[in-house]
Amino acid sequence: MVIALIIKKTPAIPALLAGTLLGGIFAIIFQPDVVISITSAESLTFSSAYIAVINAMGGEISITTENEMINNLLSTGGMYGMLNTVWLIICAMIFGGAMEATGLLRRVAEPIISYAQSTGSLIATTAGTCVFFNITASDQYLAIVVPGRMYADTYKEKGLAPENLSRTLEDAGTVTSVLVPWNTCGATQSAVLGVATFAYLPFCFFNLISPLMTIAYGYMGIKIKKLENK
Repeated sequence: MVIALIIKKTPAIPALLAGTLLGGIFAIIFQPDVVISITSAESLTFSSAYIAVINAMGGEISITTENEMINNLLSTGGMYGMLNTVWLIICAMIFGGAMEATGLLRRVAEPIISYAQSTGSLIATTAGTCVFFNITASDQYLAIVVPGRMYADTYKEKGLAPENLSRTLEDAGTVTSVLVPWNTCGATQSAVLGVATFAYLPFCFFNLISPLMTIAYGYMGIKIKKLENK
């Protein structure tokens, strides 16, 4: 369902909502015993099914089996488990908005933008800023939101579509965050894998090559979308 909606270019929220609702319906149809165990009800009713689906989406649930690995996989925090990430994104957006409204963001960006005359140099500057924020701000979301607000007007002034900025933020801000040991992403990956960040860094070919490729594409003018004149 989600793949079909993506192919039809359906907006993200309706597509994900449809997939989530379908998952809840399929759980009730194909795994009624699991639904009953989540609510501790004696039988599957509309009320117990509704409570189980809502709890699975929004709160903490755990399903116990004989396999410890499966138990870890089926223990989740739902939307509640994502609240720390949501708060962090909100704070990053508020920080970027405050910097922009007070003119500080423009003041910081102007000296940097003055050296970015061509499309390639602008994209290279954006990528470098993302990496800089990943190292200094120690968080992926700040490395995406703040540079995005910094350069949004510049891309528009140079006739570049916002897709170019979005792609650069992802290629340089998102993928390099796991390469910094003190970044939230790098610390998380290191803890999950049980491998030091600098130990797995040389093998992260995609993460290392991606920002270089987006800069190269900028200088060569490949896949650079221009704003359409209305």
